[in-house]
Amino acid sequence: MSSSEAAPHTPLSHPIADRFLEHLTVERGLSEHTLAAYGADITALLAFLDGLGVGLERCTTRHLFLYLTHLRARKLAAASLARHLSTLRGLFAFAVQGRLLEEDPSALLENPKLPAQLPEFLTRDEMDRLLDQPDMGAQLGFRDRVMLELLYAAGLRISELIGLQLGDFDPQTGILRVFGKRAKERFVPIHFGAQKLLSDYLDLKRAAFHPVCRMIFLNRSGKGLTRQGVWKLIKKYAETAGIRRSISPHTFRHTFATHLLEGGADLRTVQLLLGHAAINATEIYTHIQSGRLMRIHEQYHPRSTAFAAAKARSTGKTPS
Repeated sequence: MSSSEAAPHTPLSHPIADRFLEHLTVERGLSEHTLAAYGADITALLAFLDGLGVGLERCTTRHLFLYLTHLRARKLAAASLARHLSTLRGLFAFAVQGRLLEEDPSALLENPKLPAQLPEFLTRDEMDRLLDQPDMGAQLGFRDRVMLELLYAAGLRISELIGLQLGDFDPQTGILRVFGKRAKERFVPIHFGAQKLLSDYLDLKRAAFHPVCRMIFLNRSGKGLTRQGVWKLIKKYAETAGIRRSISPHTFRHTFATHLLEGGADLRTVQLLLGHAAINATEIYTHIQSGRLMRIHEQYHPRSTAFAAAKARSTGKTPS
C-alpha cells in the first residue's frame, strides 16, 4: 500500500515512521516480535515529541537529549536505553537516506555504557537433569523431549525451533535447515541421539496431533507452538529438575555455545553454527575459551608449575 492509499494516521503516528516500519517489514523482513518492539519505541518517541509540540520534521538533538533524560528518569536499564537509541537512530538514518529529512538529530548522541554480562548457561549436569524431565511415554512428553534436545543440540533460537517445518530435517545427513533472523538460512548438524529422537517423533508421534499445518512441533490442536508456550514448558521442566535459577529458551543457545567451546571448538565454528552475522556477536563466549587457553598454558608451558610437577613425576625428580 502506498502512503497516499494508507489509512488515516492515529494521533501518535507519522508518515516518516510509517514508511520506516514498512521498510523494516518489506525490505528487511524482520519478525513480528522485532517489529512490535520497533513500533513501541517509535510510539514512545512520538508521544514525547507530541507533548513538546514538536513533530519528527522539527526534532533536534536537544529534543532527543530531553527524551533520553525522560527515559532515564523512568529508571530504564542501560540495555533498554540502548535499544531505544538504536531504534531512533535507525529511524532518522532511514529518513535522511530517503531524503525525508535533511539532517540526522541523533548523530551526536552517545551510547549508554552497558555492563559486561556473561551469558547465563547450564552446567552439563543441569542440562542432563533438565532433558530427563519430560515423560517419554506420553505423547506431549515425547514432543517436549525432542524440542529440548534440539534447542541444546543445535543452539536454536526459540523462533527457529517453532518455525521448523516438514522438510527442514534431512534424516540421511542429520542436518537441520534453519531460518534465522531476517529469514537467513543456515544448515546445522545434530548428533545421532537428537537425529533418532526427531526421526521417531516425525515417523511415530506427530500424526497423533492431527496436524493442520506443516510445522514440525504442534500443540494439542495440531497447530504450531507459540514462543510463550515453549517458554512455560521450559520453566516447568527446570523447576522439576531442581534448577532454581531463572532460565529461558535462549539459555539453551548459550549452553550450546559454551559447551562447544569447553570441548575445544573455535569461535569461528560456533559463529557459523549459531548463525551470527559477525564474529563480535559470538565473542561474548570468549570467557570460556580464555579459561581453556589458560588451562592449556598452565599444563604445557615449560615454566608453569603444573608442567614442572608433571615432569618431576615422570623423571622421579623433585621440581626445583
